[in-house]
Amino acid sequence: MSSKAEIDVVTAEFFGAFDNRGGKAADLDRIRRLVLPGGVITMTGPQFTVYTVDEFIEPRRRLLAAGGRLVDFSEWETSERTEIVGDIASRFGEYRKSGTLDGKPFEGAGTRPSSSSAPRTAGGSPPSPGTTSPDHVRPAPPAGPARRV
Repeated sequence: MSSKAEIDVVTAEFFGAFDNRGGKAADLDRIRRLVLPGGVITMTGPQFTVYTVDEFIEPRRRLLAAGGRLVDFSEWETSERTEIVGDIASRFGEYRKSGTLDGKPFEGAGTRPSSSSAPRTAGGSPPSPGTTSPDHVRPAPPAGPARRV
């Protein structure tokens, strides 16, 4: 499988982690398998925020839990541009989402302008499940609460 195809798989895995359609539980623990140890997830808007993986997962776990505020939720990538230079890959993507929030159906869209930086693993293999996520990933700063920069 090409590096690009493997990045496509990782991206679909990330989006799929939030899917709770049909009453199934969202598999948010999947995100831990997709992010390199010590990696962080950054959100670029409306305010730049850096999360550890646990800081990113926990509020979403409550939101997407059975009986939570967000049900029948899914999101999926609609377009992307992937650039691979040596052992680093960056993905710029757009996505759509839909679900029922607080009893009201909704649809939305978003962009991930610097969606991933995926280094090859130490063994030289290209990005694959267990190595990255489609949000910008970089080494974790010292432990502490989420920071707005």
